[in-house]
Amino acid sequence: MSKSNILLQNMLSHRDESQVAGLMRFFKTGPGQYGEGDKFLGIKVPVTRAVVKECWKEVSFENLQECILSPWHEVRLASLLCLVEIFSRAGKKKQEDLQKRCVDFYLAHTDRINNWDLVDLSCYSLLGEWLLDKDRTLLYELARNGKNIWERRISMVSTMAFVRKNQLSDTYSIADIFLEDCDRVPLHDLLQKAVGWLLREAGKKDEASLRMFLDKRASKMPRTMLRYSLEKFPEPVRKRYLIYGSFK
Repeated sequence: MSKSNILLQNMLSHRDESQVAGLMRFFKTGPGQYGEGDKFLGIKVPVTRAVVKECWKEVSFENLQECILSPWHEVRLASLLCLVEIFSRAGKKKQEDLQKRCVDFYLAHTDRINNWDLVDLSCYSLLGEWLLDKDRTLLYELARNGKNIWERRISMVSTMAFVRKNQLSDTYSIADIFLEDCDRVPLHDLLQKAVGWLLREAGKKDEASLRMFLDKRASKMPRTMLRYSLEKFPEPVRKRYLIYGSFK
């Protein structure tokens, strides 16, 4: 461990053995589960955020590299949250070169972004924001050809940045890529939840567009995905989609 890595040192100082077992259960680290083999220090997310807020200005990319390669889940999260902080501050200062360096770092380490919280707390605040005014082919490639469920989840959840700007088409288009997969193999529960979540968020911006999407596709959607997408609809509407596959 580098003595000059203040982020790593601060994270290790907050280790709490009393929380480890619970976090390991929550993030499914048992044999055959999606987080199999991951290691935890027992640090809750608010504590990690507080550490990042305190020291991100003193963290170099070399420090981030050491942290993202850590076997400790929370240290990898701290690295990603620091990266998001550097990226967002660089945007305020119009430092596009620094933002690109953050994005390149992120994409070079997707193999270390290996649980849903690591994905969800970083991807749309960084990759999604970066792509707001750029070509988004990368997300479609990750959706179709991602090496694992985490890269594929990144593709979907990153569209949250677009949804917040009322740009909904990519969310629906990438959702369609996942639906195509459902015709061939069962879609992982964590991908179903991600797609349903983002469809729901798109529906908050434009309910009519979500209804149009569901009227054509609800009958083919896996149950978990469909239920997540319907959460903000009134109960009679939810029931009709769940029973008939459309509201027509």
